[in-house]
Amino acid sequence: MRFWYYMFSVSLLIPILMILMGAWLYKHPPKKINGLYGYRTKRSMKNQDTWIYAQRFSGRLYFRLGLGLLPLSAVAMLFSMKSTTATISRHATILSVVQMVILLLPIFFTERALRKTFDDDGRRL
Repeated sequence: MRFWYYMFSVSLLIPILMILMGAWLYKHPPKKINGLYGYRTKRSMKNQDTWIYAQRFSGRLYFRLGLGLLPLSAVAMLFSMKSTTATISRHATILSVVQMVILLLPIFFTERALRKTFDDDGRRL
């Protein structure tokens, strides 16, 4: 049962990080364009306006997806409670793969929003 508790807590790390980082990006976006942290793509780094827009947009998405993913991850792990170590590991691995795919979704949506809001030179449409 200890292994299940461990895997349960590990399975909640990605949603919790998504919530924390999403809230941080939305409320405290990096002030200056940088190559170290924040939502960094060629389109988001065109100018200060695209930079701030991308930080807030992606932050809001990460926060919301993390909030939705947290209870779903907890419920998904409940199905493996009192199972064998192999079954628990298999459920946690599948859940982690799903979480990683969901972790990439904000990139697609943020880039789409940037294309709809800004032209190729970073000017608002």
